[in-house]
Formats: sequence, C-alpha cells, structure tokens
Amino acid sequence: MTTVASGFVSFSPALLHAKSRRPFPNFRNRSPSLPTVSASLRSSNVEADTTANLYYSNIRETNSVSDLLHNNITLAELDPGTAKVAIGILGPALSAFGFLFIVRIVMSWYPKLPVDKFPYVLAYAPTEPILAQTRKVIPPLAGVDVTPVVWFGLLSFLSEILVGPQGLLVLVSQQQVS
Repeated sequence: MTTVASGFVSFSPALLHAKSRRPFPNFRNRSPSLPTVSASLRSSNVEADTTANLYYSNIRETNSVSDLLHNNITLAELDPGTAKVAIGILGPALSAFGFLFIVRIVMSWYPKLPVDKFPYVLAYAPTEPILAQTRKVIPPLAGVDVTPVVWFGLLSFLSEILVGPQGLLVLVSQQQVS
C-alpha cells in the first residue's frame, strides 16, 4: 500500500475503494418517512426560488445600482447646516446616555441600592425602560446583568459612526455648498 502526501493530509489510494463498514450503506432506504421529507424540502425550495426570482426581478427593473441607492439613502440629502444642528443635538445626547449607562454598570455591582432615592434615580429612571426591554432578549448571565454593557457598546458605536471625527454627519457638515 502506498501513501500519497498532499499538503498536510496524507491518504492511501486503497482507502478510496474500500468497502464501507456501516450497517446501512444506503442511507435513503433506512427511513420510510424520508421520501415525504424529501418531497416537502423540494417544494419549499421551489417556493424560495420563486420568492428570490420576484425579488431579483424587482431589482432588475431599476436602471442601476445608483438609482437603487439614491432612493434609499436620505443622509446624503442633508445640507451641511442641518447636519451641524444634528451633531449639536445628537453628540451631547449620545454622550449623556453613554455616561448614564456607565453609571448603571457601576450600579449593577451593588444590587441593594435604593434606586428610587435621589442620586440613583437620575441614572435609573431614563435607562430602565430601555434596559427592561433588552433584558427580555438578553437575560442576565450567571446573575450578572449585561444589558447596560450592551447598550453602552451600541451607543459608543453609534456615536462614533454619526458624530465621531470621521462620522457621517461630520463629513456631511464639512461638504462645500455649491
């Protein structure tokens, strides 16, 4: 028997023609319900192909990709003045909520805090409706509430994308008006 090395895997040509040791060499004959399952899979594939063809035919009806993008992108239609106003509102709002979520992360380390008392209610009241909805999707892991961390990450990402140094709104606000 000769062994042929190909890359990191070596195989023997004799193994290609070896008989299978499985008790059921023909898998399709094992289950009587397999033809029914195969037929239902074939019909769902036909439905998926029909849906895909309808979707792609709608795309093909547009003249070009730029027409498709022009119809869906409204950020490019902002004038620089409006973008500066949006930066002036969104920047501080995203920073304030980011700070509130950092406070909530620290508050989650102390579960016995009276969240209805003065200093704690400032961070608890605005963030709890958002966190309560998120806890339905992401439950606490091993008793640790990770939802403030998730929201802080999302807000940081959104802030960087919109109002960061290379953010979309910053780039739109720096455009020259012609």
